[in-house]
Amino acid sequence: MKKITLFFFALLTLAVQAQTEYNYSLKQAIDYALTNQQDVVNAQLETNISHYKVKEVVGMGLPQISTSVDFKDFIEIPTTLIPAEFAGDGGEPGTFFPVKFGTRYQATAGVSAQQLLFDPSYLLGVKASKTYREISEKNYTRTRIETAVQVTKAYYYLLVLQASKPVVDANVVRVKKLRDDTKAMYTNGFVEKIDLDRLEVIYNNVLTEQEKFARRIEMANAMLKFQMGMKTSSTLILTDSLNTADIKNLSAATENFDINKRVEYNLLKTQQKFGTYNVKRYKQAGIPKLYLYGSVSTSGYRDEFNLLDPDERWYPTGLIGATLSFPIFDGFSRHARVKQTQFELQKIDNQVVNFENAATIEIQNSRNDLLNAVSTFTNQEKNLQLATEVSRTTKVKYDQGVGSNLEILDAETSLKEAQANYYNAIFDALIAKVNLDKSMGNLNY
Repeated sequence: MKKITLFFFALLTLAVQAQTEYNYSLKQAIDYALTNQQDVVNAQLETNISHYKVKEVVGMGLPQISTSVDFKDFIEIPTTLIPAEFAGDGGEPGTFFPVKFGTRYQATAGVSAQQLLFDPSYLLGVKASKTYREISEKNYTRTRIETAVQVTKAYYYLLVLQASKPVVDANVVRVKKLRDDTKAMYTNGFVEKIDLDRLEVIYNNVLTEQEKFARRIEMANAMLKFQMGMKTSSTLILTDSLNTADIKNLSAATENFDINKRVEYNLLKTQQKFGTYNVKRYKQAGIPKLYLYGSVSTSGYRDEFNLLDPDERWYPTGLIGATLSFPIFDGFSRHARVKQTQFELQKIDNQVVNFENAATIEIQNSRNDLLNAVSTFTNQEKNLQLATEVSRTTKVKYDQGVGSNLEILDAETSLKEAQANYYNAIFDALIAKVNLDKSMGNLNY
């Protein structure tokens, strides 16, 4: 029985592990983020809120119907004073006689309705609420794009680190062999102790770099999962691979730029329209408003608690009417609201102009960054090839006894620097392309 229990427990553990392991390409990572990342989820909720905000505003112009039931128990029936001469017993004029009118129990049930007939600010309010919904939808799109960009950058960073890991490991193996060979040569008296010590220092350094590099990969993996909205306890495996041949052919064309493709610009324009509606709405708040209303009710009066007795009488009441309200003086509060919205609109107008100017500069900078990154990659690729060949040649000369220990150390240092520059150039080129696509408005999610 115990073995069976352990067997099923093992199956359950494997099932849980299978559920939390994700083998994702870049596209799959972005798709996951657009569903699970909290900023995206909240932006989607904001669009849902704006949808019902429109319904709320529209509903204010539809018939407003309500019903009410009221019950009163007059423990003490109200007393009314009437002139004493009306009492019928010749009371002294100028004095009053107390009389109680009414019944102990009173109940009223009724239905009332109100309909807005004329209010120009209401129509503008409806338009403004629909524009608010457009703002929420565009903000949702912007959040999706920004999330996709962050995931892409984090994915590329981890991908480059993983691609360079074999090089880091190979450095450790190569330096270790070089140290071991030098140690053997030292034992046989062919090199000095200082030569071996120098290589020991290099070997210790590459071991430390290897450990630090492993932690960098671990942190990069955690950061990518964070950007995706994935639990850090999940296992994420990247399925894409680096294709460095395509980096040299990355396009930096900017001739077909259309600022309307930028979601940030469309968001500002929509906010501009929203501000215009607000100014008009507050200006028209001083125009008269016309409401139609009506109600029907019935009341029962009893001295005994028998309100539900069908033989007892109820007294109906009904009315219809209209209200025309016209604000005369509001302490200049409406004027202050109009001024506030006008200034807010001016701020948005300035933001639109600023964005138009900034977008052009951003594209130029992004294009230059990409061109520089591609050029740097090409040069670093050549440098890596040269540094690799220098390291190989230096090792051959050293093994043949015609090279010095210092040449070996210089070659190793140059090779590691060339490797680091090469992979940094790959990452910079990929990120520069992402930034250019974003500045051009070519990212659609």
